[in-house]
Amino acid sequence: MAQYPFLSSEWLAASQQIRAEYADTLAAPAHSVRMNQVITEVPFGSGTIDAHLDTSDGKANMDLGHLDGPDLTVTLDYATAKAILVEGNPQVGMQAFMAGKIKVQGDMTKMMAMQQGTPDPVALEVAAKIQAITSD
Repeated sequence: MAQYPFLSSEWLAASQQIRAEYADTLAAPAHSVRMNQVITEVPFGSGTIDAHLDTSDGKANMDLGHLDGPDLTVTLDYATAKAILVEGNPQVGMQAFMAGKIKVQGDMTKMMAMQQGTPDPVALEVAAKIQAITSD
Protein backbone atom coordinates (compact mmCIF):
# COMPACT_ATOMS: atom_id res chain seq x y z
CA MET A 1 0.00 0.00 0.00
CA ALA A 2 1.35 3.43 -0.96
CA GLN A 3 2.15 5.92 1.78
CA TYR A 4 1.76 9.68 1.62
CA PRO A 5 2.66 12.59 3.90
CA PHE A 6 -0.20 13.52 6.23
CA LEU A 7 -2.40 16.26 4.73
CA SER A 8 -0.75 16.12 1.30
CA SER A 9 -3.22 16.16 -1.59
CA GLU A 10 -2.37 12.48 -2.23
CA TRP A 11 -3.03 11.58 1.40
CA LEU A 12 -6.36 13.42 1.38
CA ALA A 13 -7.47 11.66 -1.81
CA ALA A 14 -6.45 8.24 -0.48
CA SER A 15 -8.10 8.81 2.92
CA GLN A 16 -11.31 10.04 1.25
CA GLN A 17 -11.29 6.89 -0.92
CA ILE A 18 -10.96 4.70 2.18
CA ARG A 19 -13.88 6.49 3.85
CA ALA A 20 -15.96 6.12 0.65
CA GLU A 21 -15.35 2.35 0.69
CA TYR A 22 -16.95 2.20 4.14
CA ALA A 23 -19.69 4.77 3.53
CA ASP A 24 -22.52 2.23 3.89
CA THR A 25 -21.23 0.67 7.12
CA LEU A 26 -19.68 3.61 8.95
CA ALA A 27 -21.81 5.00 11.77
CA ALA A 28 -22.61 8.70 11.65
CA PRO A 29 -20.36 10.86 13.84
CA ALA A 30 -21.77 11.26 17.33
CA HIS A 31 -21.52 15.06 17.17
CA SER A 32 -22.03 17.67 14.50
CA VAL A 33 -19.16 20.09 14.09
CA ARG A 34 -17.83 22.45 11.44
CA MET A 35 -14.20 23.00 12.38
CA ASN A 36 -11.55 24.93 10.50
CA GLN A 37 -7.98 23.93 11.19
CA VAL A 38 -4.77 25.90 10.75
CA ILE A 39 -1.93 23.38 10.75
CA THR A 40 1.50 24.94 11.35
CA GLU A 41 5.04 23.56 11.08
CA VAL A 42 4.07 21.45 8.05
CA PRO A 43 7.27 19.85 6.66
CA PHE A 44 6.29 20.52 3.03
CA GLY A 45 4.79 23.33 0.97
CA SER A 46 4.52 26.76 2.58
CA GLY A 47 4.71 25.34 6.12
CA THR A 48 1.05 26.03 6.93
CA ILE A 49 -2.08 24.23 5.76
CA ASP A 50 -5.66 25.42 6.08
CA ALA A 51 -8.00 22.44 6.38
CA HIS A 52 -11.43 21.64 7.78
CA LEU A 53 -13.48 18.87 9.32
CA ASP A 54 -17.23 18.94 8.75
CA THR A 55 -19.57 16.33 10.25
CA SER A 56 -22.78 18.34 9.82
CA ASP A 57 -24.09 16.03 7.06
CA GLY A 58 -23.65 12.88 9.17
CA LYS A 59 -20.28 11.97 7.65
CA ALA A 60 -16.74 12.95 8.61
CA ASN A 61 -15.56 15.13 5.74
CA MET A 62 -12.00 16.42 5.89
CA ASP A 63 -10.50 18.53 3.13
CA LEU A 64 -8.21 21.46 2.43
CA GLY A 65 -9.43 25.04 2.71
CA HIS A 66 -11.67 26.68 5.26
CA LEU A 67 -15.42 26.57 5.72
CA ASP A 68 -17.55 29.70 5.87
CA GLY A 69 -19.18 30.10 9.29
CA PRO A 70 -17.36 27.36 11.23
CA ASP A 71 -18.30 26.43 14.80
CA LEU A 72 -14.66 26.82 15.75
CA THR A 73 -11.17 27.27 14.39
CA VAL A 74 -8.29 25.29 15.84
CA THR A 75 -4.63 26.18 15.32
CA LEU A 76 -2.12 23.44 16.05
CA ASP A 77 1.19 22.09 14.83
CA TYR A 78 1.57 19.30 12.29
CA ALA A 79 2.84 16.64 14.72
CA THR A 80 -0.04 17.24 17.13
CA ALA A 81 -2.62 17.23 14.32
CA LYS A 82 -1.22 13.94 13.01
CA ALA A 83 -1.27 12.37 16.50
CA ILE A 84 -4.91 13.36 16.98
CA LEU A 85 -6.33 12.84 13.48
CA VAL A 86 -4.29 9.86 12.23
CA GLU A 87 -3.07 8.06 15.34
CA GLY A 88 -6.28 8.74 17.28
CA ASN A 89 -4.36 9.83 20.37
CA PRO A 90 -6.57 12.28 22.30
CA GLN A 91 -4.06 12.39 25.19
CA VAL A 92 -1.53 14.12 22.94
CA GLY A 93 -4.21 16.66 22.08
CA MET A 94 -5.09 17.29 25.71
CA GLN A 95 -1.43 17.68 26.69
CA ALA A 96 -0.82 20.07 23.77
CA PHE A 97 -3.90 22.09 24.71
CA MET A 98 -2.82 22.35 28.34
CA ALA A 99 0.66 23.44 27.18
CA GLY A 100 -0.84 26.18 25.00
CA LYS A 101 0.17 24.49 21.73
CA ILE A 102 -3.47 24.35 20.54
CA LYS A 103 -5.40 27.57 20.13
CA VAL A 104 -9.19 27.46 19.84
CA GLN A 105 -11.46 30.23 18.63
CA GLY A 106 -15.21 29.69 18.76
CA ASP A 107 -17.36 27.02 20.40
CA MET A 108 -14.90 24.95 22.42
CA THR A 109 -17.71 22.68 23.66
CA LYS A 110 -17.96 21.27 20.11
CA MET A 111 -14.31 20.22 20.25
CA MET A 112 -14.71 18.73 23.72
CA ALA A 113 -17.78 16.74 22.64
CA MET A 114 -15.81 15.11 19.82
CA GLN A 115 -13.46 13.52 22.36
CA GLN A 116 -16.25 11.72 24.21
CA GLY A 117 -17.85 8.37 23.48
CA THR A 118 -16.74 4.95 22.34
CA PRO A 119 -15.46 4.69 18.76
CA ASP A 120 -17.44 2.57 16.32
CA PRO A 121 -15.50 -0.65 15.43
CA VAL A 122 -15.83 0.19 11.72
CA ALA A 123 -14.44 3.69 12.40
CA LEU A 124 -11.46 2.06 14.11
CA GLU A 125 -10.88 -0.11 11.02
CA VAL A 126 -11.07 2.97 8.77
CA ALA A 127 -8.63 4.80 11.06
CA ALA A 128 -6.17 1.87 10.89
CA LYS A 129 -6.29 1.92 7.08
CA ILE A 130 -5.73 5.67 7.03
CA GLN A 131 -2.83 5.30 9.43
CA ALA A 132 -1.36 2.65 7.10
CA ILE A 133 -1.28 5.08 4.15
CA THR A 134 0.40 7.80 6.22
CA SER A 135 4.14 8.26 5.93
CA ASP A 136 6.40 10.23 8.31
